[in-house]
Amino acid sequence: MLAAPLSVVTRRLVPALTTVLALTLSAASALPQAPGGFVEKADSTAIRPRWTASDIQAFLPQRGKFAFPAPYATEGIRLTNATDCRVSDCVTSVGMNNHRDRQTMLIFVGLRGVGPALLAYDKVTERVRRLGPLFDPSSPYAASTGEGWYFSATRPTSLYVTDPASPELQRYDVLGRTLETVFDAAIQFGSGRTIGQPHSSDDDNVHSATLRDAASGARLGCLAYREDARQFSYYPAKGSLDQCQIDKSGRWLVIRDDVDGIAGYDTRIVDLDTGAERVLLGQKGGGGQLDTGYGYMIAADRWNARPGALRVWSFEEDPLQGTVVYHDAYFGTAGVGAITHANARPGAPLSQQYACAGSATPLLASRSNEIVCFRLDDSGEVLVVAQVMTDLNAGGGVLRDAKQPTGMLDVTGGYFLWTSNMGGRGRGSRGRSRRSCLPPLPPRSRRRSPPRPASRPSRPGARPPWPWPSPIPRSCR
Repeated sequence: MLAAPLSVVTRRLVPALTTVLALTLSAASALPQAPGGFVEKADSTAIRPRWTASDIQAFLPQRGKFAFPAPYATEGIRLTNATDCRVSDCVTSVGMNNHRDRQTMLIFVGLRGVGPALLAYDKVTERVRRLGPLFDPSSPYAASTGEGWYFSATRPTSLYVTDPASPELQRYDVLGRTLETVFDAAIQFGSGRTIGQPHSSDDDNVHSATLRDAASGARLGCLAYREDARQFSYYPAKGSLDQCQIDKSGRWLVIRDDVDGIAGYDTRIVDLDTGAERVLLGQKGGGGQLDTGYGYMIAADRWNARPGALRVWSFEEDPLQGTVVYHDAYFGTAGVGAITHANARPGAPLSQQYACAGSATPLLASRSNEIVCFRLDDSGEVLVVAQVMTDLNAGGGVLRDAKQPTGMLDVTGGYFLWTSNMGGRGRGSRGRSRRSCLPPLPPRSRRRSPPRPASRPSRPGARPPWPWPSPIPRSCR
């Protein structure tokens, strides 16, 4: 039994690849639990059969609410279908607004060949409505893919937008259809510069972005901008720069950069209050995919003795410690993919918070092709929510890596949004394909792989019987 129930309840899963989907999670105190889903230990070697495209079509509606089959029984919502697109594999980006204490959730969807559009989901009537294009045809954003855009964590109708060829971060009211400039990097850094990969603190006051050279596209460094003071700070690249991200509090800037040229990416952690910077080297646990909370990050540790380890690092600690909060059962899996923790709560103990992840892979392994959530402590408990329903080998208009169903939690922790090609129906599918918004890794020839432990457990050939625990009932507001 859990000392405290894993309270991250899956309120609704919302998928989108060829289709945009959502899951429902009950935002409780510690781990996600859905109206469905089940908890297992991180070292469980159980493998669930992967659904085929025919299996998926049997339970997936054209649009709206549905239930995932056993053993998950999670509630889901289909947001898009083939009528939303002019081409196959057209979903390029998705995002949910802050709908806390509101009846309606707003979802923006980038549609290749159509442009960014707005959807509405009524949480009471459970109806999905198409509200139309986000921008007038004359707007420079009308044909944008929407990649890198995100809703404010505080303002329900504010969407952060930027153009790959622009030095500006702008904020757009999706209902009022008004646009304001948050900052213009050209004012501080001169012409010939653009920004990418922006992020904002939960209070909308501090923003970060990667500064690029407009002509070559080279990543020059990371900037932070404090809106109330109208003040920039800048941190040049020290090696092969990937990206940077402001934490939810707005105090800490996390930079993924190859500082020493030895073990791939490292993590630079900057205290914007003092200007002090620390480096977490790749071989010490830095440099992996991450998401932030209030004064901490959840990050993949590629060098850990545990397979697929994710660790929580508190920025206040000196020296940095890093607690393992998730790991795979054995080496040789694909890992859980991109981490999402938009539901971070200031002041809440880590043992009462959770994050989620999910990725697609052709590998047959424990928790492969499944959406999972985990508490931010060392309990080793994992909530298995549903399958991602994505076939990387399916036909379609995007590359294999672009089919990854990078998902996201909403600010309440009650919904998980992702994209799916519904098991690989390709150009005939009734959904949309979402491109990965993570930047590409440098060529392998320029990276050294971390050493592997001398011995590692191998995947067992037999599947042990699965004990299905009863779902933990939770409410999600």
